[in-house]
Amino acid sequence: LAGVTSSGVLLALFQSNAGGAWDNAKKMVEEGYEIDGTVHGKGSDVHKAAVVGDTVGDPLKDTSGPSLNILLKLMSVVALVLAPFLKV
Repeated sequence: LAGVTSSGVLLALFQSNAGGAWDNAKKMVEEGYEIDGTVHGKGSDVHKAAVVGDTVGDPLKDTSGPSLNILLKLMSVVALVLAPFLKV
């Protein structure tokens, strides 16, 4: 139970933060920015990659990360409820 809780919390934090970062990266590219004299904006290869990242990031941020928190709570409650029946 301790291993599931610690790894689940870290995974949920990673998924929520990574999804938000990829979403913000797409917004930054759409505003346009310059690297080494080259302007990257809508229609560029960087924008196409950012759209793919946003497509992956939105489900991570909105569904997968928060649902892991619910799963962790459920596992803890089930373990506490079943513990008296499993005593040796």
